[in-house]
Amino acid sequence: MARKPTPEPRWDLPYTGFVSFLRSPTCTDLRRLDADIAVLGVPSDEGSPWKPGSRFAPRKIRELSIKYAGYGPVQHQLGYYDIDENRRFLEYERRHSRIVDCGDSDIVYTNVRKTFDNITRDVRRILDAGAFPVVIGGDHAVTYPVVRAYTERLNVVHFDAHMDYRPFVHGVQWANGNPIRNVAKLKTCHHIVQVGIRSLRTRQTDVEDSRARGNDIVTIPDFRRRGPRAIVDLLPADEPVYVSIDVDVLDLPLVPGCASSEVNGLTYDELRQTLFAIARGREVIGFDLVEVNPMLDVPADNTSQLAAQLIIEFLGRIVEHPGYRTRHPMRVPRPVPRSARREPVNTRRARR
Repeated sequence: MARKPTPEPRWDLPYTGFVSFLRSPTCTDLRRLDADIAVLGVPSDEGSPWKPGSRFAPRKIRELSIKYAGYGPVQHQLGYYDIDENRRFLEYERRHSRIVDCGDSDIVYTNVRKTFDNITRDVRRILDAGAFPVVIGGDHAVTYPVVRAYTERLNVVHFDAHMDYRPFVHGVQWANGNPIRNVAKLKTCHHIVQVGIRSLRTRQTDVEDSRARGNDIVTIPDFRRRGPRAIVDLLPADEPVYVSIDVDVLDLPLVPGCASSEVNGLTYDELRQTLFAIARGREVIGFDLVEVNPMLDVPADNTSQLAAQLIIEFLGRIVEHPGYRTRHPMRVPRPVPRSARREPVNTRRARR
């Protein structure tokens, strides 16, 4: 039998083809999800009292992530190579399609309660499928319905310039100034560590309320005195951690595409090294990245690119933790002996 011609290789440049996070396979029916890592967009910004636009972030961050997916015969690579550590990350996950893009939760505009119910349902289905949720907001209000989906006891690390611990006034309970107060009320939430708080808009009563619950608040001067490892030491050693990253924890010039950015924030390396320390020292069971606003960003989409890279780098360290590997063991298929290989007549039928 004549051999079938091999397909012509493609360049698959970043500006061609369909858009999914890292060009990962997609799954829009979460009841059939087969993945170790599930990327979920939550394009809701109805909780923003200032400049809206973070609803466009999941799509834009996906677009910028394709720059890191590898393309063509020269750039194509699985996972990514860290030159400082001289090693590769996410190679198994990319090679075996264990990262899946699940699209976006259904946003029901003007009906925040229904939107939040949809988010909680989607994250719960991801968890029921045994996958690790990576949530791309949206404004910071969406963190509450995400964490609400967890049924196991967890701790929360909250990176932000702001407390997000506002009391509920005039019926406002689901805005981006409320999520950590909402999360703190969940029975599953144990300890909360808030890192990067520095805004001149910080309310003294919010700080007092957070500390009265037992939460730790780490300001920028505190962080620079104590270093990344001190954040890890504030977390119970034997319990899992959920991480919420508001990009305004970074210094204002780094995140022009963020409506709530503030001066004197963390550098990118300070944030990434802290995330790496958390991933090494504790089992991370999910995270979100919020408050990127593509409508405010510079033409080069710097904030969205920064967000895409931060997600990829954090994931690369999370999957190295023994706790993650226990929940998501590597399943490398055995190679088929050459003598047993044959070309199926009908690929669709062969899979059945």
